[in-house]
Amino acid sequence: MSELLRLDNPIRTYDWGSHTVLAELLGRPATGPQAELWIGAHPTAPSRLPDGSSLLDHITGAPEPMIGPGENRLPFLLKVLAVERPLSIQVHPDAGQARDGYAARRGYQDAWPKPELIYALTRFEALCGFADPEHAAAILTSAGGERLRYVADVLTAGGPRAAVAALTTWPEHDRRALVSEVGASTTPDLTWPRRLAEQHPTDPGVVIAILMNHVILSPGQALFARPRTLHAYLCGTGVEIMANSDNVLRGGLTTKHVDIAELQAITDFTPSLPELVAPVLLANGEASFPAPTSHFHLTRLQPSGTPIEIAAPGPSALLCLDGNLTITRGPATEHLGRGDSLFLPYAGGPASVTGHGLAFRASLPR
Repeated sequence: MSELLRLDNPIRTYDWGSHTVLAELLGRPATGPQAELWIGAHPTAPSRLPDGSSLLDHITGAPEPMIGPGENRLPFLLKVLAVERPLSIQVHPDAGQARDGYAARRGYQDAWPKPELIYALTRFEALCGFADPEHAAAILTSAGGERLRYVADVLTAGGPRAAVAALTTWPEHDRRALVSEVGASTTPDLTWPRRLAEQHPTDPGVVIAILMNHVILSPGQALFARPRTLHAYLCGTGVEIMANSDNVLRGGLTTKHVDIAELQAITDFTPSLPELVAPVLLANGEASFPAPTSHFHLTRLQPSGTPIEIAAPGPSALLCLDGNLTITRGPATEHLGRGDSLFLPYAGGPASVTGHGLAFRASLPR
C-alpha cells in the first residue's frame, strides 16, 4: 500500500449548484449545475484511485492500515460546496438520536450523527440556529401582514418551537397567502426571505427563515453547525467537512418530505448565536479550525517556502485549491496543483508539504 493515494473525486450535480465554480477548479467543462465535490469514502460516491478502484474498497479490504485500529468506516467527508441557490432548511441528529432512530427504523440512513463545519472561500451566507425571538417577532410584525403578525404572537407566547410547529402544519390552502405577505413586504430585514418567497411561493419555510440567524461569512471565516441545529446554506463557495453520515431531516424550502414529528423531536429550539470557529495556528504552520466533535478536524495549509511537517497525518485527505505543492511521505512523493487531492492512510509515518499554495486537510482530532 502506498503512503500517498491520489484521488479522483465525484461531483454531485444537485440543482442548486453553480455552473462554473467546480468546473473551473477542476479544469473540466461543466455540463449543468455542479453543487458538491466529495473527497472521501462515502458509499454513495467514494473517491477513486488511478487504478479504477475506490477508496472505500481499500478501506474495506484493509481497515486498520487505512484508517486505524478499531475503525471500519472513515469518520469524515470533505467537500467543496458551490452554492448558487439556497439549500433546504435542515437539521441532523446527535449521536443518541441517530443510534436510536436508525435502530427503530424511523427513516434514518445510518447510526451516525452529522456535525458540519463550513469554511468560506468566498462571501458565504447561511441561516444557522434560532435568533432572539423578540427580534424575530418585531421583524414579523413590521412586515405588516395579518398572518405574519399571528406567527409573531405565537413566537412571543411559545418560542421558536411553537412557531415552527404552527408553520409546518399551516393549512395547505393558505400557504401561498402566508408566503405572499413576505414577498410583499418592504422591510429591510426581509431581503433574503423575499428572495426565498420568489423561489418557494407556497413553502412556510420562507417564514421559518425569518426566525433564524442570518450569517455572513467573509473569506477565511468558518461556521460550525452542531447536530440538532436548524440551518441552511444560501449562497457562496466553501470547504465543508462533516461526519460521514446521510442523516438529514428537512424543515422547509424543499419539495421533499418534511417529517414534522421527527423534526420537532430532534431539533434544539433554544435561541443561540452562530458558532464561528476561529483559526488556531499550530506549531507546524497549519491553521486549525477546532470544532467540538470527534468525527473530524480541518486544517488549512499555506506553505510559502518553509516546509509544513505533519507528524501523524493519517488517516487524512488533502485537497489543493491553489498553487503547486509537493507532498513527501516515506519513499512516496506526489505533486498537487489546483483541484488535486490525496488520501494519506493511517499507516505511513510523517509527511512533509512544500511549495507555494493553499490546501485543506481533513483528519481526526488528536
